Amino acid sequence: MRKLAGMRVYAIPMRARFRDIDVREGVLLRGSAGWAEFSPFREYDDAEARAWWSAAQEAAEIGWPAPIRDRIPVNATIPAVPPERVGGILSRFSGCTTAKVKIAAPGHPPAEDLDRLAAVRAALGPEGKIRIDANGSWEADTAIRLLPEYDRAAGGLEYAEQPCASVEELASVRRRVSVPIAADESIRRAEDPARVARHEAADIVVLKVQPMGGVRACLRIAEEIGRPVVVSSALETSIGIAAGVALAAALPRLEHACGLATVGLLERDVVADPLVAHDGALPVRRPEPQVELLAAVEADDATSAWWHRRVDRLRGRG
Repeated sequence: MRKLAGMRVYAIPMRARFRDIDVREGVLLRGSAGWAEFSPFREYDDAEARAWWSAAQEAAEIGWPAPIRDRIPVNATIPAVPPERVGGILSRFSGCTTAKVKIAAPGHPPAEDLDRLAAVRAALGPEGKIRIDANGSWEADTAIRLLPEYDRAAGGLEYAEQPCASVEELASVRRRVSVPIAADESIRRAEDPARVARHEAADIVVLKVQPMGGVRACLRIAEEIGRPVVVSSALETSIGIAAGVALAAALPRLEHACGLATVGLLERDVVADPLVAHDGALPVRRPEPQVELLAAVEADDATSAWWHRRVDRLRGRG
């Protein structure tokens, strides 16, 4: 195992269990263009992690396109929590009038989701926007049956993100329900992201910089698909979030709040001035980590060794 200069491995507890993890792990590395993040989830194999590595190399060694806007509207993110916790979570997202609510989590029946949505609507008020994310958990028939119920509980949904796993199912659901459909996994984990457009399976596409191979790769995909884009995070520190901000800042049009205000889901960050929401938006800037904050989240030896081996393999040294 050969250590990469400027590489730091972090392990940061989550404020609430999210995506079935309690601790977020990843790598921060410094290149000629600045700091970058490489943080594919542990269960992703090297083939899937390669796009994440490409995104980190772009950030570290090339940099990003020039921005055309200086602030990015963002949404709050509500994990699968009891309704009584919704208000406290929303309070961390200053000024956000859009909320993305996780639904269909294992062990959480639809009744719990409906209660959570009602609590979000009560907290946001009638003018707020609510979107839901099922992470492909439903069959098409289930989505067609439940989405109208979720729409009513939320007092109107902005859209439903990835209610089903396949493009064909998304297209079927989109034809049968009035709730707009957004595609996430059907794009970022697909060999051919444009199938979503050809099958008319989504009204909106969700792009994430690391899983899609970088800011420029996302811009090419957005142009090819030709649908409105929501830029979302992969639960990164502010270093990784900055790449998502760079993408959102470079898009020719940005019609929806982006899912980039997720640093608050982490117990700690690595920069003194984290990229968190103020007045419902993130500024377009590239923060720098601080030595003492990096030290505070440094992973233990076993975790660090695991990530160094992963990086070595992707660099062709494993």
